[in-house]
Amino acid sequence: MLNKISKPFVLFVEKFYPDPLIFATGLTFIAFIMVFIFTDASPIKAIMCWGNGFSALMAFIGQLSFTLLSTNALANTRPVSRLLQKISRIPKSEFWCYALACFVTGIASWIAWAFGLVVGGIIAKNVQYAGQKRGLKLHYPLMVAAAYSGFVIWHMGYSGSIPLFIATKGHAFESIMGIVPVSQTMFAGYNLIGLAICLITIPLLMGAMRPKENECVGLTPEIMDRVQQELNPAEDPPPETVGERIERWRWISLVTGLMLAIYLTWYFREKGLDLNLNIVNWTFLVLGLLFANSPIHYVRLITDAGKTAGQIILQYPFYAGLMGLMTGTGLAKVISVWFISISTANTLPFWAFFSGGFLNMFIPSGGGQWAVQAPIFLEAAKVLGVNYSYIANAIAYGDQWTNMIQPFWTIPILAIAGLKMRDMMGYTFITMIWSGIIFAFVLLVLI
Repeated sequence: MLNKISKPFVLFVEKFYPDPLIFATGLTFIAFIMVFIFTDASPIKAIMCWGNGFSALMAFIGQLSFTLLSTNALANTRPVSRLLQKISRIPKSEFWCYALACFVTGIASWIAWAFGLVVGGIIAKNVQYAGQKRGLKLHYPLMVAAAYSGFVIWHMGYSGSIPLFIATKGHAFESIMGIVPVSQTMFAGYNLIGLAICLITIPLLMGAMRPKENECVGLTPEIMDRVQQELNPAEDPPPETVGERIERWRWISLVTGLMLAIYLTWYFREKGLDLNLNIVNWTFLVLGLLFANSPIHYVRLITDAGKTAGQIILQYPFYAGLMGLMTGTGLAKVISVWFISISTANTLPFWAFFSGGFLNMFIPSGGGQWAVQAPIFLEAAKVLGVNYSYIANAIAYGDQWTNMIQPFWTIPILAIAGLKMRDMMGYTFITMIWSGIIFAFVLLVLI
């Protein structure tokens, strides 16, 4: 039944969803139209706000790119790669293959969003390969969709940008809400319950969507060859020069990694669990250096990881421009105020979640959304007497929720899996519907 329900969404995406860059351009046109309808901004002002926004997130784009590169490199080191290969061979039936791919990606996403996307691509490919070798009839587009569906909980975990932001001393809204510890956001009881429900039910949902055997599409011969090469990597030829020998001295990468590990140990000792994107990046760098076979091996892993970051680097300025357009013209405020106008003290978190999901289509950045929505929703929370931490988590839920139909974050996982967005995103519409019910339940019933 679930497979039948998903088919209209699959057909819709196959026929109408454009390439992610064209999708971003289309959203830009829609935003301009909304600006002219709902605000008094002139065309010149709108263009200037949009253009000025392009460079607003350049530093963040660099951090983001390094996160993708370092997590990809870590996931492809021998210890992590072998662990993922062993996990991929666990399921013995089609149902549990899809469920496992979703669950593993969910756990990895809870650790760090970029790690989840990278692990998702690898685990989908490996589970499909192991299942096919065992004679199971598996549908690769659904396998990749199952893996991507695990990403829907990323903002509830360690790398959640909004909870980490408001837990940091000196954050932009400290004068309004103070410092909100992660015990009230990512480790709050209702958040952990919602997380558990997602991690249990969404993998089962993915398994229940498996198609009939005659509808299954397996790995292409090209991807099969790639997986076999990853499972049995070729040995490097013997070094011919002194420079090549030095490149393979593992102690260089080990000592470098240990030095950086000492720095991080000192950092956490002095500042506690004061996480930010730079510290997260250096953590992945440390692990990558320690797990790599040699310095040159780590260089190659980073180079190979470049395919996951290229389109992100290209597209993010367009979304930064969208953020500049919506904030500079007041459109984001108009949207947020409308949601607040229909809210009560009990429903404000729910409508913050829903507006966060809507704005995520135009601004697929948790930090960016928080900067746009926080001033308006925090003021409403103050007037209605709503706990500020509820608003922060609600907007975080919205940010992760509509990623299931926003193709931007599919880029890394699809680059690794070797699949096109139109092949798999129809299935994640079902994930969005079900996870939306869970998040609404958490915000309307549990808090």
